Amino acid sequence: MTNSGKTTLTNSLLRALPNCCVIHQDDFFKPQDQIAVGEDGFKQWDVLESLDMEAMLDTVQAWLSSPQKFARAHGVSVQPEASDTHILLLEGFLLYSYNLPRRHEVPRGALP
Repeated sequence: MTNSGKTTLTNSLLRALPNCCVIHQDDFFKPQDQIAVGEDGFKQWDVLESLDMEAMLDTVQAWLSSPQKFARAHGVSVQPEASDTHILLLEGFLLYSYNLPRRHEVPRGALP
């Protein structure tokens, strides 16, 4: 769903939660020349194939491997009083449409 307030909610959570990072699905659109054109003559930006989901998952993996390093690299100041708390928000309108490949599964208990 577009224009439903996802980014507004995400920005509010970013301000309220300690050590919080966000990954926006909108940052992973493929280049314009790789976007299919529909029967109506318009580019199909609202389909999963318009996104580089592998690149997005690689970014999630980078956060999983080192939340502190990821936070610093993205301008998030790690708050010492909550140094054991790290939150990742994934924001996007097609997040639940993607079948996650096995290589990106997080083993149960892997995260604190």
